Amino acid sequence: MRILHTESSKGWGGQENRTLNELITMRDRGHTLAVVSRPGARILDRAKEAGFETFVVDMRGAIDLPAIIRLRSVMKRFKADIVNTHSGRDTQLAGMAARTMINRPAIVRTRHLALPITSKFTYSVLPDHVVTVSKYVENYLVEAGVPREGITTIPTGVDFSRYDRSTVQGNLREELGLPAETLLVGTVAILRAKKGHADILDAAPEVLKRFPNAHFVFAGDGPQTDNLKARITADGLEGRIHLLGLRRDVTNVLASLDVFVLPTHQEALGTAFIEAGAMGLPAVASNVDGVPEVILDGKTGYLVPAHDGKALIEPISRLLADPVLRQSMGANATEFVRRKFSREVMAQGMEALYERLLEAK
Repeated sequence: MRILHTESSKGWGGQENRTLNELITMRDRGHTLAVVSRPGARILDRAKEAGFETFVVDMRGAIDLPAIIRLRSVMKRFKADIVNTHSGRDTQLAGMAARTMINRPAIVRTRHLALPITSKFTYSVLPDHVVTVSKYVENYLVEAGVPREGITTIPTGVDFSRYDRSTVQGNLREELGLPAETLLVGTVAILRAKKGHADILDAAPEVLKRFPNAHFVFAGDGPQTDNLKARITADGLEGRIHLLGLRRDVTNVLASLDVFVLPTHQEALGTAFIEAGAMGLPAVASNVDGVPEVILDGKTGYLVPAHDGKALIEPISRLLADPVLRQSMGANATEFVRRKFSREVMAQGMEALYERLLEAK
């Protein structure tokens, strides 16, 4: 099959990471894939680095006739059998472009987010089928009026070959000039308000008071960077909480941690939790949306109420105080995510769906 992925987001997060994993794994299964996105989109750089054909179309708005024409030209040039869209703007533009073709490709929209939808048109009319990353998102779309028979849940999968403790040796302590016995609590996420970094800062003073050899690290960048820096300074936590910026070496960051924490306010599933589990880390997370599909409370980590930083203190402290508990929960997390969230399982699901749509055509 020839599969064209479209993306109007310029940033890099779990959504784009999933798409890149799909590209790589579907190529391994014998298919030909390409990506079309806006100028400056990070997914274009990552896809090109991985050896995929890329196309640039400036999708300036949901109604952009020149973009529709150019997208249709890309689909014809690439000879796409499938067009898989990922965000609202590219779904509308690519969907309309494909619908104007005589021998058009099948259109699939992947819904990555737990946010309220703004247009049922881009779920019920433009695509032939919708893929959701979790049962939570599927159920939400059904409640919003999208027919369940037009939805398939295919959980996000990751490349577990990258998450092997025997080959990945974290060196963050050395990089930050910290003693080898330092306890590291950390997170990997875009610095957006809804990821809950401010809630971690609510819990940090008490945790650091209880564990003088503990430090916090945040890997990622985003619109909250300056606010978080100011808060860390105001709370006198410079030198104990480290903003690492955007990291390409996520496996190194995770391999350096003792506890993973992400008190997100909204999460369709949470690729970061899958990656942390793959690295054998117990997690402290918010009990919201699709997160309980990844974190098994009391077995692979702890779930706490969202928007409650103080609720993070006890579970983080419990894990920091007990290395045996950390190891046990981390082992449970590894077994669980490797069984349910491999990128091979994800690719098998996507491949079967694509084949079914093409047979129906």
